Amino acid sequence: MPEDTADPPSRGPIDAEILDRIAAHLARSDRFDDIQTRPEYAPNAVVADYDLGYFPGGVTRAYLRIRWFETDDFSIHYSEQYQTGNEWECRWDRHPNDHNTREHFHQPPDASTPGEDADYPDDWRDILATVLTDLDDRIKAFWDE
Repeated sequence: MPEDTADPPSRGPIDAEILDRIAAHLARSDRFDDIQTRPEYAPNAVVADYDLGYFPGGVTRAYLRIRWFETDDFSIHYSEQYQTGNEWECRWDRHPNDHNTREHFHQPPDASTPGEDADYPDDWRDILATVLTDLDDRIKAFWDE
């Protein structure tokens, strides 16, 4: 399920400084092959493509798309894309909405709405650590099966 790309005014402007810090943080990880800060096709985000060596055959792309706002609202969207054309997606969000509390998680495999209400730490580094740990568990499960 594609993420809604419209930014409601209540989210405020993109926090470019935090996005730059997130990109620098992700660049220190061996998980990612390519990290782009505000690329032309996603000028309000950091897009980090995973190294496909972490995944079994059939996965053609796995990536994070992270948007962070000056209001400390955020959207962290994870997607795996397969040769079959299928996708596996989930999303961690903090933003005002009419479908959940401000903090919520959209469950895989399709990141459907509404999500599940959640509680996230205050600091972006702690939120990112939580997300990366969850995704490490997802990737590890491929190899434990």
